[in-house]
Formats: sequence, C-alpha cells, structure tokens
Amino acid sequence: MFALQFHQFGGPEVLQVGSADTPTPRAGEIRVRVRAGGVSPVDLGLRSGTTPMSTRLSLPHIPGVDAAGVVDVVGPGVTAVAPGDEVFGTVNVARLGGAHAEFAVLRLWTHKPAAMPWAQAGAAGSSIETATRALNLLDLREGMSIVIDGAAGGVGSAAVQLAAARGAHVIGTGRSDNHAFMTELGATPTTYGPGLQHRIAALGVTKVDRALDIAGAGSLPELIEITGAPAKVVTLADFAAARHSVRISTGQLGGEPDGRHGLAEAAALFVEGRFRMPIETVFPLDQAAAAHTAAGEGSRRGKIALIVSDDRQAHDDEPRRQAPVSDTGGR
Repeated sequence: MFALQFHQFGGPEVLQVGSADTPTPRAGEIRVRVRAGGVSPVDLGLRSGTTPMSTRLSLPHIPGVDAAGVVDVVGPGVTAVAPGDEVFGTVNVARLGGAHAEFAVLRLWTHKPAAMPWAQAGAAGSSIETATRALNLLDLREGMSIVIDGAAGGVGSAAVQLAAARGAHVIGTGRSDNHAFMTELGATPTTYGPGLQHRIAALGVTKVDRALDIAGAGSLPELIEITGAPAKVVTLADFAAARHSVRISTGQLGGEPDGRHGLAEAAALFVEGRFRMPIETVFPLDQAAAAHTAAGEGSRRGKIALIVSDDRQAHDDEPRRQAPVSDTGGR
C-alpha cells in the first residue's frame, strides 16, 4: 500500500509518501480504506521526536491517529460493522499512528453520517475522544456552567459543542477575532489571559461550576479561583498541574466503550445539526509537509485535514490550500 512515512525525526520535510506493508486488524479492530485523516498535535510531536512517546516508535513510521474511510476487513469479534460501511475514528493508541495511509487499522470507531464531509470525519476522532474524556472527568451535567480556556482549536471547538449538548452554559476563551466563531459553536466568548475572573463577571456570570484548560498557558491558579476548587478543573496541556492539585488528562479513555460512545454521540449530534468538526484547511496527502507546517504554526480554528483518497468527493466543500497557511485561528 502507499503511506505517508518518516524515516528519521525532524521537521515537516522528513515526511514522504512511499510503500509500506498493509496492516492486518487484530481482535476488536477494523481495517479501512482511508479517505481522509487529521493532523493532531501528537502527530507533530512524534514526527519531531520532541515527545517521550517518540522513543516507542520503530522507523520508518506512518503518522496519523485519526482517519475516516470505508471498512475493508473486520477483525475477530467485530459484529457491529461490515465491509463497505463508512466509519470514522482513531487508531490503537499503543501504535501511535498509522492512519495516513491507503489502509489503516482503527480501534475506536463509529458509523459516519452520510452527510458528514470526509474531511470533517477524518479529522474528528481524537478531538471528540479527548473532549469527551475531559468532560466526563469533570462530570459536566445539564445546568452547569463551564469555562473552556482555549475554545477555538481542534479539541476546544469539539468540547464547546459537546458541553453545550449536555445542557451546560459554556464560556469560551480565545482571541477576539475568533469570538464570532466561538459564538457559532455555542459558547459565550471572552478573551484569554490574566483577569479572566473579572471578564467572566462582566458577562453576568455569577457562578462557574467547572473549568477545562486546553491552552496550557498558565491559567490554572485563576481557574481554581473561578471554580472554587482544584477538583473542578481539568487540564489537557499544563504539566504543572500536580503543583496545583489539578487533574491532567492524557491518552485515551480508560475503557473503550466510553471512547466509542463519545464518537457515536458526536455522530448523532451531527445528524441533529448540533455538532460539526470545523476544518480550517484541507491538504492532499502529497502535501503533508505543508499540512504539518500549518498545524504547527500555532492557534487556529478547528483542525487541519489530509485527503488520502483520490476521490474528489472526499474534498467536499472544505477550504483547500496548496501551501502552508498563516496563523488565523484561535488558541
């Protein structure tokens, strides 16, 4: 099969499309012919060798944790999906990638709604899983209020919509030029940075029940003050969390059914018109280096997507670029 690969750690220029062995699904897994995938922060860290997880890689390595495609083979014990079904999801986290190829093996998946664009489906899996995991840790329920610090990026934009779907009042932080975007997603927007408690009060919000830190910009002390207790705060990105007695959420959900449930819930919300995976830019697979460059430029709105299939339908109506994009998004 063809696959995106890197043979050494480094910048986006180490990425190249070549030949690789076709994977075989194990028990509880499925193999898909990939139509689209997403570029996530973990992909950048693994490629550059800057994350401790990079030591677990065997080179050459096929990047990509998210994919959408058509089921090709089902592994032993899989009964809820069949060859020919359209699905989206994530790879087995223990393999740390493998989605950006002609074929990929998924461990977590759900059926793709017929109307969901392939680019959205391909980029959605890990953002939905991460957001669902964090909201579950916070025990976010109907009638609560939550501050999401860094609400415009891939995980943030998913978390806003999933929190709103639970019946929570969502306050999202981001750059002022992203406020209209966050409002569309269902958040009451405000800017990030010191003084957040006063800005929230100015919105007429008298109580904040929970806080989710996605930005990792040092806001934990203020988020604790806003919510009243470290136990009401979860961070995805601040590795000083332990010093503040705040929980940090990394990796997949402890139980697969929970992770799969999050994907299915988002798919159902999409059908209801209550969820979408915002896509800032779509790149073809042979321009994966440009996609990684764009994803590494910092703040953005939603996700960067890669089209793996040559089928033009996979592109849908998402914006496409042929070169790296500038920093136009939110934290």
